[in-house]
Amino acid sequence: MMSLLFPLFAFSSFLFYFEYVPSSLIWVVTLWDLHDYSNKKTVITNEAVEAVCVIGAGSPFASSLDSYRQSAKKLAGPQSFYFVTVGERGIVRIWSSESSVCMFEQEASDVTANIDEDGSRRGFTSAVTIASDQGLICVTADQQFLFYSLDLTEELLKLNLTKRLVGYNEEVVDMKFIGDDEKFLALATNLEQIRVYDLASMSCSYVLAGHTEIVLCLDTCVSTSGKSLIVTGSKDNNVRLWESESKSCIGIGIGHMGAVGAVAFSKRKRDFFVSGSSDHTLKVWSMDGLSDNMTVPINLKAKAVVAAHDKDINSVAVAPNDSLVCSGSQDRTACVWRLPDLVSVVVFKGHKRGIWSVEFSPVDQCVITASGDKTIRIWAISDGSCLKTFEGHTSSVLRALFVTRGTQIVSSGADGLVKLWTVKTNECVATYDNHEDKVWALAVSRKTEMLATGGSDALVNLWFDSTAADKEEAFHKEEMGVLKGQELENAVSDADYSKAIRIAFELRKPHRLYALLSEICRKQGAEDHIDKALEALGNEELRTLFSYVREWNTKPKFCYVSQFVLFRVFNIFPPTEIVQMKGIGELLEGLIPYSQRHFGRIDRLVRSTFLLDYILSGMSVIDPETQQPEPKAEFLLQSEIENPDKEQGINEKDHTQENAPSKKRKSNKSRQGSHKKVKDVAYNKVETVQRHRVGIPISHI
Repeated sequence: MMSLLFPLFAFSSFLFYFEYVPSSLIWVVTLWDLHDYSNKKTVITNEAVEAVCVIGAGSPFASSLDSYRQSAKKLAGPQSFYFVTVGERGIVRIWSSESSVCMFEQEASDVTANIDEDGSRRGFTSAVTIASDQGLICVTADQQFLFYSLDLTEELLKLNLTKRLVGYNEEVVDMKFIGDDEKFLALATNLEQIRVYDLASMSCSYVLAGHTEIVLCLDTCVSTSGKSLIVTGSKDNNVRLWESESKSCIGIGIGHMGAVGAVAFSKRKRDFFVSGSSDHTLKVWSMDGLSDNMTVPINLKAKAVVAAHDKDINSVAVAPNDSLVCSGSQDRTACVWRLPDLVSVVVFKGHKRGIWSVEFSPVDQCVITASGDKTIRIWAISDGSCLKTFEGHTSSVLRALFVTRGTQIVSSGADGLVKLWTVKTNECVATYDNHEDKVWALAVSRKTEMLATGGSDALVNLWFDSTAADKEEAFHKEEMGVLKGQELENAVSDADYSKAIRIAFELRKPHRLYALLSEICRKQGAEDHIDKALEALGNEELRTLFSYVREWNTKPKFCYVSQFVLFRVFNIFPPTEIVQMKGIGELLEGLIPYSQRHFGRIDRLVRSTFLLDYILSGMSVIDPETQQPEPKAEFLLQSEIENPDKEQGINEKDHTQENAPSKKRKSNKSRQGSHKKVKDVAYNKVETVQRHRVGIPISHI
């Protein structure tokens, strides 16, 4: 059967391959000479090799290996160099090219090897050396970057893990803050390991490995001796107690017959913890026997056990005075038990779905529960009655905790929402939508009340209480608004309209800006004032102006100012510059129909004025002009000189007509002549009416 060759890289005059021979199931790394293409060396690795990288000569990495080789009397030839192999086991190994000897091998893996669909294990998938500090980066199958540095101390070679970058957390199922300073956050992420993150850099500081199945829950506390402790429950039916400083497991609790889905430390004495399992039992574990210098984990003992529910236990909580413990189950009930003997005190019944979370109030004798029926309830411990019900989530409520000294509640649900409630009014005061899937994990800092959430979208969000900062910002904003308002009034008084318009834009007050523009339009030189103010506007301010104008243009009362401002804007700025502004298309689409409506209305008003003039002239309301123009008078005088007799006859005739009765004076010819004169005068009046009566609505005619 033929072997499979996988080319890796060339180094100087050599070429590396790693070879897999299916018949013998042997993985080897082959070194080839590029001059004569001969096989120089074959190194048997006995594991599936994913990556090979060479350690550069003269680097601190290589110098440490040279020192170690000489101290260990592992001599090599003059042309020897070192290379690193990583593979399915998740172990880093360093080899010498000349002697084919493994110079260094990690004692334990820093990663959990993943199992592929075909059953093969995958630890490291790639490795590369860093040129800057001569370190080593290894990439794992679960998207982690591990940074290593090589140290030689007392003739011992050690590979230190200096940094771990996690690229993907899978599903975050639980989280808690660690220590008194709460600078670290422990996460259970659907893996066999617990990942501890540094909140300052949001990088994974270290990993707690020991469980053989997925970790489902965790809790943290600070012991009476000042040590930060972590307790975890897993699908391997065990609970483990960890010390954060030494990053080691100091205790193992074995006894549950099902997956451990809930754990909780005591609040006051901190000398025990409680666990709930899918085997329907509740156990109290003692932490007696723990010492300061422990190298081997001890077996924890259960002080009390009770069959608490008919279905899986999803959550447990210990009272602030360590006298009671509450358990919530999938059987839709929550039970309160007296410690340390786990005697039943009260049962809370009323939820229509399983209970996912329980928590004691820090100030009152009550318990809060979160259920799959989309509700949160507060129960009285004295009689088991439901005191309050909070409704608002659109899906199952997975976590609910008291904050702000018990006056508020924060909850997270399967709808991806985080809600803040006021206990006194049953009101949801805030809703946060920063997750795209179920929010399983919810942790509250005891000191700063910082909030951490995580869920199925593999995201971890940190929330800070910004109430005081928001109030201070609002007060500062109000103060600045008053000062700016006074500055605006001073600018208007000084007729500095450009400055006034700029301040109105800064205050984002469209009504005040409209009043200012309307006042400017009534003054002389309004075009110059507005042009000067508009020229100083930037693209963002100009876009804001267009949005204001669009709103003004929708009302006939404000359309005159808006159209005037639009006219000045298009006179100052070229259309090519306007159309390039972001979102201008939508604004112009809102301006066009209303502008057409306004112009149509003005056109109808103008045409209606002609009808008004015609009616007034027909009713002889407009008096004709009786004065003759001067050129015609001069012409009559000249005619008198040329034909005195004729003019004298005409004068006598007119004198006779004046003495005649009124009926004879108004002949048809004279009536036609007077009608023509009135008509001529009416046409002269039409121009005047058109100029002064354009704004008369048709309804007033």
